Formats: sequence, structure tokens, C-alpha cells
Amino acid sequence: MTTVPRPATELSADEARRIALRAQGFLGAPDRRAGVRGVLRHLGAVQLDTISVLARSHELIPYARLGAVGRRTVEDAYWTEGHSFEYWSHAACILPVEEWPHFAFRRRAYRARPHWNHDLPDGAYDTVVKQLRAEGPLTATELGGAKNGGEWWDWSASKVAVERALMYGEVVCTERRGWKRVYDLAERAVPDDLLHDELDDTECLRRLVRLAGQALGIGTRADIADYHRLKGEQFDAVVVDSGLVPVTVEGWSKPAWADPLALASERRGRHRTTLLSPFDSLVWERARTERIFGFTHRLEAYVPKPKRVYGYFAMPLLSGGKLLGRVDPAREGSTLVARQVSLHGAKSVAPMAQALREAAEWVGCDSVRIERVDRPELTADLVRAVS
Repeated sequence: MTTVPRPATELSADEARRIALRAQGFLGAPDRRAGVRGVLRHLGAVQLDTISVLARSHELIPYARLGAVGRRTVEDAYWTEGHSFEYWSHAACILPVEEWPHFAFRRRAYRARPHWNHDLPDGAYDTVVKQLRAEGPLTATELGGAKNGGEWWDWSASKVAVERALMYGEVVCTERRGWKRVYDLAERAVPDDLLHDELDDTECLRRLVRLAGQALGIGTRADIADYHRLKGEQFDAVVVDSGLVPVTVEGWSKPAWADPLALASERRGRHRTTLLSPFDSLVWERARTERIFGFTHRLEAYVPKPKRVYGYFAMPLLSGGKLLGRVDPAREGSTLVARQVSLHGAKSVAPMAQALREAAEWVGCDSVRIERVDRPELTADLVRAVS
């Protein structure tokens, strides 16, 4: 049994919050020279999702940290020149291409035990691979169609085959085109030195635990393991040799680990005021968000409309290093509509107005309309502030 060292550092809850904010790129001046690719490499994973309200989540992630970077610039930074690939991490995520070797453990696990029950006709897998080899990068539609005609997961044989090849690592998703995955052979898409760098499971897990700890700054076992969807026992097996150090945090009921560089860094600087995607890695884990910010966050897009409390795609408001409210946005022509605004008090009005104005300008809207505020007495103040 591995012995975990006793914590050497005790931190206040406020120190832990600042460490988390700085590690995620929200405290201190952002590295604008590194741009979107710098954000991706710093975070290690940017989650993808089909929902698009203001913009898709993978666009909102760099916007929240860098400001109004062009949306075409975001896509180009992710996908051109082989800088990244899409694979299963926290969920479907864009990952820096240099992390390809560190997901070998997951590719091997999928080969040993496929995680879905789709049947695959004889020869379908080889047919898809041969077609990609002959024709180059293709979408599922170009491979013969993604659907059998039914709903949801009624995939065609070619779609099942190419997704299986993706899981195994024989095929790579190199970009999204009209939100469709574009598949190519790994032997073409991944640089040779990375493609053939097959690490054992322990090396992969140690690297991913260290990366998650660096991206979070500080976290519990569950926080760090969840970042790349590792199992608790996988975390336990490598954390001692990961480079992370054990710490205790005031008010946290469970042990924590921190990135030693985060502990040594100055925890000061300019705070970003912005709206966050619900899939932002600062807030994507609910228990952690409640523990650090005292903020209960839940995506309600899949909750029946009558049961929603905060709205379809409620985006938390970050300002001054705290979560001060949320807004459920929509777009109507050139107007950004705040369908439902939740504020923690009068102190939230000015930062919410600022965040709404900046978001509107970023997506090409020239006005903001406030529809409903959970504190009616603040409605007039918010309307004036966004005008």
C-alpha cells in the first residue's frame, strides 16, 4: 500500500480560491502572446459541447480568459497545423497534440473492452480505415452516412466503425467542420515522435494527474481525478510520484494536493470579469465549485423547462475572483437577450452589466435587453447599467 505523506502546507480557504483562479487563468494578466493555443496548453483540455447560445463552449473558454479574441481565430488556433486533437478526457475535449502519448492507457482500455453495445458488421471497420487511407480526412457523412434513419444513437455501420477506430487510436478527430467530426488516420495526423511514443499505464496516469493538478492549482482526490475522468484508485497509484504536494485547506473536509509552482507563485493580480460557460473547467465539477466559491451550479439544458430554476444555459458571472450571479442568454438578431438574470445583490449589478456588454460586442450584438431579474428591485439599475 502506498503511504501518502502528511500535509506540509496549511492554506486558508481564500488562499485556495486564489490559487485555483490563478491556475485557471483568471487572476493576473493573461499571456496574450501565447493566445488560444496557450490557453489550451495551460488547461490541458477544453471541453466540447453541442449547445451554442452566445457561442459554443470551446469558443467561450479562451474568450473568458483573453477577452474578445476573434471566433475564427479561435477555431484556427485549435485545428490548423496539427496543434490539437479531439479525444475523451473530462468528456469530449480538444487536447494539445503533445498529450497524445499520455492517453495510450485509455486507448488500450477501449481496445480491451469497448464501452458501447453497437453491433458492427464484418469488414465494416477495415472498410472505413481503407477509405480514409485512400481519400484523406472525411466526415462520417462522407464515409457513407452517420445515421441509419432513427434518432439519437441509431448510428450507421460506418459511423460505429470510425468511432471505434477513434477510441482505439487508429483514427484521430483533427477538427470539427459544421460541428461534424473530421476523421483522419493517426499515422498521418499525429507527428511520428508522438505517435510511436507508447507509454505504459503508470507513466500516462502520472502525467495526467500532474497536468490536472497544475491546471487546477489545488484540488482533492476527486477534483484531480475528475479532470481527465480517472478512477480514484488510478489517482492513488501515482499521486505520490506525480510532483503534486499534499496540503490542507481551511473548511475542506478531505485531503488536498497542490502544484508546488502554484504554491510558490504570487496570488495577486487583475481579476477578470466575465461570463463562464457551464462547461468551463473552473466550474465544471459541481462539488468543487460549491466548496471553493459557495456557488451551486447546475446545467439545466436537459431539465424540463417548467422545472428549471436559472434557465437553459445559465452562465455564471465571475468578478473579483468570486461568482456573483448568473444569466441565461439568448440572441435575437443583433440583440443579446438576458432572459433570466440572477444576482447576489446590488454589488453584482455593475459587473453583470459589464460582462453582458462585452459578450454582446464579442458576438456582434449592438444592444442588450434584460427580460427578467430574480431581484425585481435591481432591474432598473441593471437596465440603466447596460444601456
